[in-house]
Amino acid sequence: MAVTRESRRLRIKRHIRNKVSGTADQPRLSVFRSNSRIYAQIIDDEKGHTLVSASSIDINGKDKKGVNVETAKQVGQALAEKATTSGITKVVFDRNGYLYHGKVKALADGAREGGLQF
Repeated sequence: MAVTRESRRLRIKRHIRNKVSGTADQPRLSVFRSNSRIYAQIIDDEKGHTLVSASSIDINGKDKKGVNVETAKQVGQALAEKATTSGITKVVFDRNGYLYHGKVKALADGAREGGLQF
């Protein structure tokens, strides 16, 4: 039976989520990447609430689709800005099964530049 990219990513995601969990002191920064957008949110897993979120829709608007590395970096910076105004400085990074490369890495670097500590 062939392993698809999606099933591989979900298997890796399960292993990551067994080790990574967000608390009130150090919430989880979760990344989701689709074909045309990138989303990031900071989650308190104890309460099950999303504290802060940002996406490429906030940066580009609804009309323009497609995400490049620069847009992903801007999403990370926007998320960090919203988080610091909410009083969040330390987070745990959850790459959600995606490789830490390209857009995911750019988002993480943008969040670090914006003031978040991983």
